[in-house]
Amino acid sequence: MKIYLFALAGIAALLLAGSASAADRVVLKSGSEVTGEILKNDDKIVIIDIGTTVLRLARTDVLRVDRSGGATTRPDHASATTQPIEKSGPAWQLYRTAKLEPDTVEKKSDANAEAVVMVTSAGGQGSGFVVNPDGYVVTNYHVIANETRIKVTLFKQTDQGFENRHFKKVKIVALNPFEDLALLKIEDATEPLKYIYLGSMEDLKVGQECFAIGNPLGLTRTVSQGIVSTKNRNFEGRLYIQTTTDINPGNSGGPLFNLKGEVIGVTSMGYIYLGGLNFAIPCDVVKRFIENRDAFAYDEDNPNAGYRYLQPAGRRNPSSPPPGRWPQLEPTNR
Repeated sequence: MKIYLFALAGIAALLLAGSASAADRVVLKSGSEVTGEILKNDDKIVIIDIGTTVLRLARTDVLRVDRSGGATTRPDHASATTQPIEKSGPAWQLYRTAKLEPDTVEKKSDANAEAVVMVTSAGGQGSGFVVNPDGYVVTNYHVIANETRIKVTLFKQTDQGFENRHFKKVKIVALNPFEDLALLKIEDATEPLKYIYLGSMEDLKVGQECFAIGNPLGLTRTVSQGIVSTKNRNFEGRLYIQTTTDINPGNSGGPLFNLKGEVIGVTSMGYIYLGGLNFAIPCDVVKRFIENRDAFAYDEDNPNAGYRYLQPAGRRNPSSPPPGRWPQLEPTNR
């Protein structure tokens, strides 16, 4: 009887050891970890059996899910490959969106660094990012204002590190000086380019983490991190995302990311001597600009390109105005 009990105990120990070594792991955004067996994993909820109970975790609280095989998983309905699931859209849309999983700044910046470019002209230097494989690039209007000869530098990731690739045949597609946005197209690329997905303001929350990639002061591929301070700061009638993510001269036109690796804004301005006060153009404004690019189309051969102020209407009465007179003072009866 004792031998039988010892055998059962040994089998149970082996089973427990095996299950412990093969446990799934859920990493929460708070930094905590939960291990057990994943019962359900979709875009709304993660259910995990930890042995003594079953936990139901909101997907918004989960940073990532690691299966026992060591692979990081997506929701059950997502593809098992490492490629993001793109959301379909009309061809004229140009930009792309996708269903992405949140991860660390380190991994997301590494995944998107190749699609962040440097935009250079005679007037200065800024940043930009590729929005589709055909080479369309978004940047700030003030980065290329009054310039037609533009160079875009892409940082191609190789086994030896990053390799600079310069494109000098760059076309100005559309300009919107009122929203400080410009759309360019690289025309001398010999292969499809890596691009970045655009996010949505509906998913943006005050306090959530974000990060930027750009070229401040010419320091290429610089990553800075912060949080969303507010999602609707007003400046001169235009709305901006306010963030503590550092934005310096040279960052202008670059992307501001969430932890999914989606662009939530275009970095536009910041206070040089006041840290933590930085601003980005919301991604929804960028989407509308790209979708309506025909309305902002640039034509260097058109003398009416750009905008002008209309003169006030002429006077209806051509005669001279009457001379000015001092008002007549009436005597005061005392």
